Amino acid sequence: MQAPEVSSAFGKFFTLITWLLLAGALFWFFQDYLSKQQNPNQQLQSSVSANEITTKLARNRAGHYLGVALINGKPIDFLLDTGATTVAISASAAAELGLPKGAEMRVATANGVTTAWRSEIAELKLGLITLHNVPASIVPNLAGSEILLGMSALKQLEFRQQGNELTLIQRI
Repeated sequence: MQAPEVSSAFGKFFTLITWLLLAGALFWFFQDYLSKQQNPNQQLQSSVSANEITTKLARNRAGHYLGVALINGKPIDFLLDTGATTVAISASAAAELGLPKGAEMRVATANGVTTAWRSEIAELKLGLITLHNVPASIVPNLAGSEILLGMSALKQLEFRQQGNELTLIQRI
């Protein structure tokens, strides 16, 4: 005796749903896993002692230091770039962060010479490290949504690298 056609269609439907749920769960798991490899510093870890605040960054698989900073209270991804004179921000990110465009200036970037605008970040937080009135530049052709954390911020800190870890130190 053969099973009715309805139960066969019903079984195929639930088999399809099961495979789609499994594929979705695997995608979600591996997307989170890959995201943590790209940016292992999504939650910056800081500590405070009597005279300093330290924030530690782990290097990602590509050898870069990425993390999430707060600019004027809003989270944004950053790439630590000791070759950048100022904190460099894309025009779209600057608009999202409410940063004003100041005087126009010419800057040399990896993509060539371009026009940028001076700006200033009222408050930049790297974990518990807080910097105020940090010079920045709004660079219209800067790719991506992350900022380049340049020397206008880093010169206010001490930093040291050991192995795959970079420690930022703010004296208090």
